[in-house]
Amino acid sequence: MTMDTNLIKTINKLQDAFTAVGVANPIDLPQITVIGSQSSGKSSVLENIVGRDFLPRGTGIVTRRPLVLQLINRPTASGEVGGVASAEFQGGSGAAGETPNGVSTPPNGPAGGADEWGEFLHIPGKKFTNFDEIREEIVKETETKTGKNAGISPEPINLRIFSPNVLTLTLVDLPGLTKVPVGDQPKDIEKQIRDMLMKFITKNNAIILAVTAGNTDLANSDGLKLAREVDPEGVRTIGVLTKIDLMDQGTDVVDILAGRVIPLRLGYVPVINRGQRDIENKKKITVALEAERSFFENHASYKSKAQYCGTPFLARKLNMILMHHIRNTLPEIKAKIQAGLVKYTQELAQLGDVLTEDQTSQSNVILNVITEFTNEYRTIIDGTSNEITSDELSGGARISFVFHEIYGSAIRTMDPFDQIKDVDIRTILYNSSGSSPALFVGTAAFEVLVKQQIRRLEEPSLKCASMIYDELVRILNKLLQKQIFKRFPAMRERFYGVVINFFKKCMNPTNKLVQDLIAGEACYVNTGHPDFITGHKAMAIVNDRVTASKAPPPQPVVEPGMKGPRSSTNSPAAQLPTRDPNADIIAQANQTDGFFGSFFSKKKRPGILENPPAVLKASGNLSEREYMETEVIKLLLLSYFSIVKRTVSDLVPKFVMLKLVQHTKEELQRELLAELYKKEVFDDALQESDFTKQRRQECRKMIEALQKADEIIAAV
Repeated sequence: MTMDTNLIKTINKLQDAFTAVGVANPIDLPQITVIGSQSSGKSSVLENIVGRDFLPRGTGIVTRRPLVLQLINRPTASGEVGGVASAEFQGGSGAAGETPNGVSTPPNGPAGGADEWGEFLHIPGKKFTNFDEIREEIVKETETKTGKNAGISPEPINLRIFSPNVLTLTLVDLPGLTKVPVGDQPKDIEKQIRDMLMKFITKNNAIILAVTAGNTDLANSDGLKLAREVDPEGVRTIGVLTKIDLMDQGTDVVDILAGRVIPLRLGYVPVINRGQRDIENKKKITVALEAERSFFENHASYKSKAQYCGTPFLARKLNMILMHHIRNTLPEIKAKIQAGLVKYTQELAQLGDVLTEDQTSQSNVILNVITEFTNEYRTIIDGTSNEITSDELSGGARISFVFHEIYGSAIRTMDPFDQIKDVDIRTILYNSSGSSPALFVGTAAFEVLVKQQIRRLEEPSLKCASMIYDELVRILNKLLQKQIFKRFPAMRERFYGVVINFFKKCMNPTNKLVQDLIAGEACYVNTGHPDFITGHKAMAIVNDRVTASKAPPPQPVVEPGMKGPRSSTNSPAAQLPTRDPNADIIAQANQTDGFFGSFFSKKKRPGILENPPAVLKASGNLSEREYMETEVIKLLLLSYFSIVKRTVSDLVPKFVMLKLVQHTKEELQRELLAELYKKEVFDDALQESDFTKQRRQECRKMIEALQKADEIIAAV
């Protein structure tokens, strides 16, 4: 038992270790959290367990800050104990005047006097033997954080009570649940209290002590409702039923105690608190405990289970639950302390020590940052970084994606005929032949058309260079998220400005080279390219198409036994029109319409000269000659444009890599040294951020607390 009691004391020391250095407890320590509505009797239950009046009382929200109540059983100098710790209330089998642990109890009432005192963690070394002063100090300390209004604060007050009349126990008294703001209470007081309670009870190592008035419907219990949200199976919730003596005659809580209403793994304990009149009349808690025992022993519904009812049994049960819980979680607590030490030590190392004003150390910092930055920049582009992720493409892989999937795909899918229609080709053919109609397909028309298409490649090629620039800026922003740049925000701004300006300077020669490539392709149309289809071959292909279109339709087949050809409305042959025998004569007559027949289709009057229209545009159907010339030009244009697209999609990525990516890899370090490795830059660039200074202090405090906790836990 002594060993188990020491476990609770160890957890108390751990709580104090973190609270003393003013840091939030990073370890989920085992503790009992007390929740319930304002009128449920939480304060009276705690005072009965302690055996003293020490909690603030009044209307509205009295508990406005969490109270971490550490009860430590400390026998008197003569070895006596009393209150809920005495054998009278322990249900033990020891002799009269002796506890199960062999500690004697006083024959008349509880021990007390100078053997009972309280200590606050925020006032180390001061003993409060007057429990009225403890109440006043709780009120005073609450108001230092929340003011005198009805506001609340999540920062706990740590109170340790040494007494021979208590069992070693740690409880966290939380503000009572309320629904409607009263007086000066904030309008969102219900949400504030709920959020605070959830912060404590959601921790897996928290035992929830849900206090509910026994004379109300259990289904309407605020405490149990909140506990069910975080502990739906009721594994770490213990119910306390108060005001049993105020229930209507003939009613009891036997069904609740038996787990037939809302079952809890840890069960329920019924208790009887002092009423308001008892408190006003200064009724002693020892007398109240005796009256409570008498009630349960003499009540028809409870006398058979009286040993499992009342405040002393509740204190003993909580003591056993907490000790077992601590014993089970101790290995986990040790592991978390070690993990916390490693984590905060590493973070403190990343934050670095406070820099001195020594110029040599400052220059070394700048030089190291520049070297690490440029090395990491190169490795990210080359794909050799130590921080390669499987979540998404990054660095050089994104650059490759832009070249091949975005730019390459866009160039390959460009169609020369999505902007040039047959009517445009016809017009250019006539315009390029000048005043004499061309005898053959003109080279000039072909070059005009192909150069127009080649110039279309300039915009996506420049856009490709711009996208690679954006990818380099993305890499820059990723590198600037390093801890060293969070530590020195002024250095981050300077790095960003220098690198961005350097990238922009590299973009000018990159864009110039890309533009020169497109201009060179447009300047000289190499019709001698081995992959280019020749004019004769193009003409032959078009002739074959025209000849195939003029071929007579197949003759109908006469099957044996039939008098004539098979006739069927479903036969494709039956659907084809027969060739007009006068077609050649009609075609010859049509040729008299003139060379520009498709441009000037207005019906001519014989022997009359008419002025040409102000605007001449192609209209009407193509003549056979126009059709052949247009198709030949389209074949030549498609062939040559495909050659140029392959060339451009291959060379543009190479030029961008040469002038932008590779150049920045090789010259970025030199640029940063030239701009930042200067004496006048050191002082401004190496100004630490306020966040870094604050975080370094927090890490040191946390390490101090964890080291102290490690020493405490190592002694167990």
